[in-house]
Formats: sequence, C-alpha cells, structure tokens
Amino acid sequence: MKELRIVFMGTPEFAVGILDAIIGAGHNVVGVITAPDRPAGRGKKIHESAVKKYAESKQLKILQPTNLKDEGFLKELKALKANLQVVVAFRMLPKVVWQMPEYGTFNLHASLLPEYRGAAPINWAIMNGEKKTGVTTFFIDEKIDTGAIILQEETDIHPNENAGSLHDRLMALGAGIVLKTIERISNGNMETTLQDQKEGLKSAQKIQRDTCRISWALSITDIYNHIRGLSPYPAAWTILFNEEEQIMVKIYETEMERTEHDMKTGTLVFDRKTLKVAVSGGYLNLLEIQLQGKRRMAVRDVLNGLNLSKNAYVS
Repeated sequence: MKELRIVFMGTPEFAVGILDAIIGAGHNVVGVITAPDRPAGRGKKIHESAVKKYAESKQLKILQPTNLKDEGFLKELKALKANLQVVVAFRMLPKVVWQMPEYGTFNLHASLLPEYRGAAPINWAIMNGEKKTGVTTFFIDEKIDTGAIILQEETDIHPNENAGSLHDRLMALGAGIVLKTIERISNGNMETTLQDQKEGLKSAQKIQRDTCRISWALSITDIYNHIRGLSPYPAAWTILFNEEEQIMVKIYETEMERTEHDMKTGTLVFDRKTLKVAVSGGYLNLLEIQLQGKRRMAVRDVLNGLNLSKNAYVS
C-alpha cells in the first residue's frame, strides 16, 4: 500500500463534503488549494470560499493563487511534496500543475461522463429532464473533463427534485467514490477507461443570467424542469407586467396542472391564495417566488401584499 500525501483543490460547498470525507477517512492532506478571497455583495465584504473556511477549521495548509502558472505558487506547491492531487469544483489546471504528483491528479465530476462536461452538470441534467445522473472520477488531461475514467456511480433523478437536493445527494455519492478512488490508487489497483469522444454529447456550460430567464412558450414540462434545475441557485426568473409596473420575479418552486385551456401563454390566473401561469399543456402553479427587492416567500404570502390587475401577465 502506497503512503499518500494529498493536495486537495476546490472552492464551493460541494467540494467541502468531499474534503471532509477524505479527512474523516484519515488520509494525509498536506495542503488545500482554493480560490482567492474576493469582495462580494452590496457591502463588498471580503468573501472566503467554503473550502477555505473548512480548511482553516481543520488547520490545514492553504494556498490561494491568482495565477496557477506563477513561479512562486509552483514552488510552494512542489514544497508540499504531494504524490496525489484531488480536484473537486475548481478551475482548469495547467499541465505543469496536474502532472506534478507521482500518482497523478484526479477530478470528481457530478455527471456520468462523457455526458455533461462543463461547469454546471447538476443544473443541466435536471433542466434537460434527465431521469438519471451520477458522479465520475477521472485523471485530468489537457482538455476539460475528457480524461480517462476511474470510477462511476449512477443515481436516479427524482421527478420533483431540484438542483439543491440533487447537489446534496451527489456530494454524498461523490465522497464515497473519491474514497474508493484514493483506495485504488493507494493499493496500485488501477484500471481506467478512455472516454467516448463521439459527437452529440450533452454539455453543461456555465449558467448565464439569460440562461435563467423562463421562456413561457415552452411546454409545461420543459418550463417545470427549467425552474427546478435552477433552484435554489441561481434561480429562474421572469418579468411580471402589472399595469404600468414591471417586476423581476425569481421562481423557486412550482407544480404542474395539466389541462386544456384557450388562454394566452403567460396569462396569470389568481385568487387570494394561488397564482398560476397559463402555458402550453396546462397551468404552472407558482408555490415559492421572490419579487425584486423582497425576500423569498410562499406565493400566498406574496399575494397578501401584491395588488395584481386582471390583465397581469409574465413574459
């Protein structure tokens, strides 16, 4: 069995669960690489990554390079004498970094590669109405998410699941597969599978603001999937037209009411407790939303303080 010295690279909450599992299993983590601190929010307060906060709580050595090719950073990284690097939700590594350790650098990706390569696999799998997804470990190479696969594990996507709950389940599944991957590397029991490079693979490009805008012309199922695939973050949004007023609205939770109607797409149907949008194939019942400048609330609470005109609609 090989004695491993591990450097972990990651930034968001998803990576924290994996790092915690590695530490909990008793592996020797000699350093953590994460994003630099950045000002964020209205007050421009300094924001530290979730991984940095966790690493500090465990008194781990932390490096926060702005440039992964910087000679000073590379010297510090080499000084850690790691023989394995584990990457979870970080950024693209230069060859000089991923080639450095003796036993290589592997990445955990939250999809069943080669499908959904890219920055937002959890969101896109739900938005596209997939029934299954999973996690993959693979050795990093020159391109994004294309390296030789080590292990994969599959899971169902529940019909009403949103990106938040799937994120948490894949984090737990990912923790297990990372530990199995480390064990295989430690034991020298390594078999890998080259990824299929066929055309027509689904991608998981970074979510942009325009990606989040709801197209009410889509089918009721596609809109429903779009909303839950972006909930709770970054959240699907639309514009509410209420007489002369235009309000940006984020939508977090809905339910489908399949029925025939002859109403114009985007028309709002409401009473004192419910708010529905007429779409192709029925109505989308809005359950939890956030009006611009307000907090996220149940629709019945929003309706208490919102005076909707009978001609109100969303677009």
